[in-house]
Amino acid sequence: MKTIFRFALSRSRGQIIGWGISMAVLAWIVVWFYDPFQEQQQQWIDLLNSFPQEIIGLFGDLNEMFSTKGYLDLQLFIFLPLLLGIFAVLAGSGLLVSDEENGTLDLILAHPVSRIILVISWLGLVLPLGASSLAVTPGAAALPFVSLFGVLMLFGSLALLLSMLLPSRKAAAGAASLILVLCFFVSSLANFVSDLKDAAQFSPISYYQSANAINGLNAGWLAGLLAVSAVFTGLACWLFQRRDIRVSGEGSWRLPFVKRTA
Repeated sequence: MKTIFRFALSRSRGQIIGWGISMAVLAWIVVWFYDPFQEQQQQWIDLLNSFPQEIIGLFGDLNEMFSTKGYLDLQLFIFLPLLLGIFAVLAGSGLLVSDEENGTLDLILAHPVSRIILVISWLGLVLPLGASSLAVTPGAAALPFVSLFGVLMLFGSLALLLSMLLPSRKAAAGAASLILVLCFFVSSLANFVSDLKDAAQFSPISYYQSANAINGLNAGWLAGLLAVSAVFTGLACWLFQRRDIRVSGEGSWRLPFVKRTA
């Protein structure tokens, strides 16, 4: 297991450095900008009120935007599922299939890259707290990242499952990315579009707590996300064991109904 862990870290060094530093810098800027943001409350309220209601809905409750939770949501946590979700989809869809398409299949049993990126992002948020009036402890600041981890695991495992069903990594990543984007907007717009509330119950992002987790993590939601991830991963492993491994190149459709139609 140690050898697998070291190999996963070595192969993903560039991803860790690039995504981790980018997210850490973003979090650092968010903390640094908090005090000037508080000093310009009225200007920000006037600016945001000039936006269409559909856009305002993406930012959540503007009445809480100057609280610790509201500020961190508005500036950082609302968009992290979409930003890091793309990475999770790419990593999940290529976990097996990219090496298979390249002719160098290596089954990585442990892939710690996403967890390390979240830890680096958390450090970028907590290290500058001492120079800011932002009222959040390092431990509380970690809880939204824990909730985010559940969402990333779900979409990463979904992409892994789709890579076992669709003919290529590109198809799997594209399908999983489309589902991610649709879920993001359905969950966001459901805040003020009543017709979307029922659909939002089936969106994993609706169970992402964002900065609300600072006041307490919903363990049930996190367990649900991880349980679905485990199911997707189990199905992907079962499908992988039941098919022949390609020497290289893209494969064919592995969905039964598509085969019959063809």
